[in-house]
Amino acid sequence: MTSYTNDDVETFQLEVMTWWEENARDLPWRCDSSPYNVLVSEVMLQQTQVNRVVPKYLEFLQQFPTIEKLAEADTKELLKVWSGLGYNRRAMWLREAAKQIVEKESFPKTVEELRDLKGVGPYTSRSILIFAFNEDLAAVDTNIRRVLIASGFATEEMCESELQKIADDFLLKGRSRDWHNALMDYGSLVLNSGSTKIAPLTKQPKFRGSTRQVRGAIIRILTASDTLSQNELITYLNSEGIQCWDVSPVLDQLLAERLVERTDAGRFKIAD
Repeated sequence: MTSYTNDDVETFQLEVMTWWEENARDLPWRCDSSPYNVLVSEVMLQQTQVNRVVPKYLEFLQQFPTIEKLAEADTKELLKVWSGLGYNRRAMWLREAAKQIVEKESFPKTVEELRDLKGVGPYTSRSILIFAFNEDLAAVDTNIRRVLIASGFATEEMCESELQKIADDFLLKGRSRDWHNALMDYGSLVLNSGSTKIAPLTKQPKFRGSTRQVRGAIIRILTASDTLSQNELITYLNSEGIQCWDVSPVLDQLLAERLVERTDAGRFKIAD
């Protein structure tokens, strides 16, 4: 167990915020904290590095500047813009969430309402309220967890509820948005995984040679085509150095998730 005093909390808050005032990252989603922009950025940032998200975020908002435009988005165009971020289901869930919000005619403003949106879990619901509305809530991502541990206020063995309690105690009330941005920057630039050697709770599986790589490649190939046969898909995959001789299981997954559909002629295309 770890312990800390109110003085420890105030000293740490001052240390982090003083550092952040000089070293804050210039990220596009921090320039406009409108709820829609925050929703898009938070879904994109799930399991994806910041440097990969930045150009895609800008491209996405150029293509779908409003939540209404996203709700009406064509699947093929949506996946084309999303290509490169991985986990294509997130794009579909984001569009579904947009449809839900448009139907309600108002953006959700509670954790419970946000959790009802497709693809929005416990962390994302809190982060949306923090970054869009500056709500006095605490959220713990990989960077924040590492900062709390490296600073001596938490341990690697702590469960999510214990970490949440500590994050609540250290919340800089009235400046929740700034506080979380500061902690994330501090965890990315100062107390990062390389300098602290603190491992994340979950490790992302290897991408190269994985089913995830094949899924992503198939979606990308189909967004650039009208329809393709299974053999044509395999030829494209092999030409990219992805040795995959039987794509049936992957295609079955994509069909079940309605990312891909089979035509009457037995060919494959991005779902309408």
